[in-house]
Amino acid sequence: MNLAEGSGNPWTKGGSSASVARPEGPWIHRDVAANGARFHIAEVGDGPLVLFLHGFPQFWWTWRHQLTALADAGFRAVAMDLRGVGGSDRTPRGYDAGNLALDVTGVIRSLGEPDAALVGHDLGGYLAWTAAAMRPKLVRRLAVCSMPHPRRWRSAMLTDLRQSRAGAYIWGFQRPWLPERQLVADDAALVGKLIHAWSGPSLPDDEAIEVYRRAMQIPSTAHCAVEPYRWMVRSMARPDGIQFNRRMKRPVRVPTLHLHGSLDPAIRTGSAAGSGEYVEAPYRWRLFDGLGHFPHEEDPAAFSAELINWLKDPEPDR
Repeated sequence: MNLAEGSGNPWTKGGSSASVARPEGPWIHRDVAANGARFHIAEVGDGPLVLFLHGFPQFWWTWRHQLTALADAGFRAVAMDLRGVGGSDRTPRGYDAGNLALDVTGVIRSLGEPDAALVGHDLGGYLAWTAAAMRPKLVRRLAVCSMPHPRRWRSAMLTDLRQSRAGAYIWGFQRPWLPERQLVADDAALVGKLIHAWSGPSLPDDEAIEVYRRAMQIPSTAHCAVEPYRWMVRSMARPDGIQFNRRMKRPVRVPTLHLHGSLDPAIRTGSAAGSGEYVEAPYRWRLFDGLGHFPHEEDPAAFSAELINWLKDPEPDR
């Protein structure tokens, strides 16, 4: 499905779907074709490609601070909307982790680059782990925030009662239709409640939360946003999920930066820590004290500095 282009101020309720997904800034908006669908990207800067992958319940705009910081540091910074979210196509199927990871690697190819440093948060982090394992030649470096390795995530959700409770929203997504209705009810008030609940003391400002609420109200977004989580749970006992879990035994062989907020209530620190066992390359764990599930928005300067220093380090330590 192609969203109609429209005019209007994306910061007001009257803004069109297209304007909400494409707020103005120092970046350029365009669409690229990959893996049988069309994906919206925002890009700025020149240099080695760094591709940003957003999480739930957000879209590409969550990386607005990092896009400008990395462009200033000499990188080509690109943030994409995942399938079904923001300005990207809303397809009837294709929301399993393997296919979503192929969306990511397909976008790298469509951008005309031989490889990219992937930076993923939350669901985007899950897909970044997956892409690095499935298409290692296309991933130069890997940075993951607020998400353990897929095998560790699966284990924590099934065997750690505290993580299972923290991820109760994912279990709730397994119900048909109701989660979508709850996400868009009262002008997507639940989106704001989730961001408040998952953030540390320095949560995103009210204007930012309003942007995420409006983006969730773009038709079909709520359904598409929860479909990956439905696959992650429902596939656990199915052949496709079992095969995926086996494929994720393949180690990541590129330098990896793992970032996490010490106060993250959605993904516990203990669940994320230890993901380095799946990395056969320099692995750096960085815990941000006093931050929650959204370190890149709660303290964008510290997050960007950590990321840039690591990307520029020719020999990142283990």
